[in-house]
Amino acid sequence: MRKNVQRTPSRQSDTDAGKNEEIPMKTWEENVRKVVPYVPGEQPKVQNLIKLNTNENPYPPSPKVAEALKAIDVDCMRLYPDPAASVLVKGIADFYQLQEDQVFVGVGSDDVLAMIFMTFFNSQKPILFPDITYSFYDVWADMLRIPYETVPLTDDFTIRKEDYFRENGGIIFPNPNAPTGVELGMQDVEAIIKANPDVIVVVDEAYVDFGAASALPLIEKYDNLLVVQTFSKSRGMAGMRIGYAMGNPVLIKYLNDVKYSFNSYTMDQTTLALGAAAIADRAYFEETVHKVVETREWTKKELTKLGFVFGDSKANFIFASHPEIPAADLFAALREANIIVRYFNKPRIADYLRITIGTQEDMEKLIEFLKKYVTVQSQAKFQKTDVKCLHF
Repeated sequence: MRKNVQRTPSRQSDTDAGKNEEIPMKTWEENVRKVVPYVPGEQPKVQNLIKLNTNENPYPPSPKVAEALKAIDVDCMRLYPDPAASVLVKGIADFYQLQEDQVFVGVGSDDVLAMIFMTFFNSQKPILFPDITYSFYDVWADMLRIPYETVPLTDDFTIRKEDYFRENGGIIFPNPNAPTGVELGMQDVEAIIKANPDVIVVVDEAYVDFGAASALPLIEKYDNLLVVQTFSKSRGMAGMRIGYAMGNPVLIKYLNDVKYSFNSYTMDQTTLALGAAAIADRAYFEETVHKVVETREWTKKELTKLGFVFGDSKANFIFASHPEIPAADLFAALREANIIVRYFNKPRIADYLRITIGTQEDMEKLIEFLKKYVTVQSQAKFQKTDVKCLHF
């Protein structure tokens, strides 16, 4: 189990980089909050690229979003936006059949989660989250001086509920998890919440719409539960930055108190109008989610035929490994072919690639490349084995 330690970046001279000589810190730098920053997924500006690295939706937002954009009156930009984000909050509340005081919105789920860290994780006890998960959880904890412990996943990348049945300062985990795509069953999710009535439990559901069960119904039963979702994945609006939390009104009030003290106007006029239009179009949402799920299941079958192994992803990506091909080599080969996936050179997952589900055409091109690559690698391995046998 990993516990947090203070991480302080060193300052090195560019001219003496090879000598690893540190530059003496200036006096004012002693009072700077130093962090090792989170590194976001790559956004390459390359033409004819099959981009399968940051879990964006391969389909555009609802046509109603385009209509709403055309209808925006530019003159309204001279006015501050509604600090309560009422039109968007109401749209989300209506979609999930909640009261408006059960919804909090922010600039993407990252912003919402950061507000949650600031608002609710303030005891001296460590917060708990999986050892394989979003890498910004520990970044935020370090930045905000929040003690934490990472809880190891099992060998098949699942969360063991019993590991969270102990004293802590709060709990957060994605469901489905990232980057694994593995879902924790709702009975286990509820068991974790029930065993921790004195702290806030956050279920981060960025990918839940692609086939997993949501913990949302449990907010009526447990007043210490927050469920966080986003428009970035299933609604195709990663570029607009809309995230939201749902929970009991007391928790939402605390979040708004911190938000108003930090930045009263987090959501701009355009985002509010376009977000409200997107959430209102349930039919388009369900149609595009269904297409992504269909393509994901097709891709699973094709990857299996090629010898890849992976968990039963309930997200819009597959976390796959090939027993005979190093992930780093495959990542580089894909990149040369203008196919970008995500590689994490980290303990326990260095042999895996996270492959975002693109359009059916995108995934067919991926599989076509992989068929050729796996065949070439297999032939090369056979030839080496044959040569060894001859020498023997």
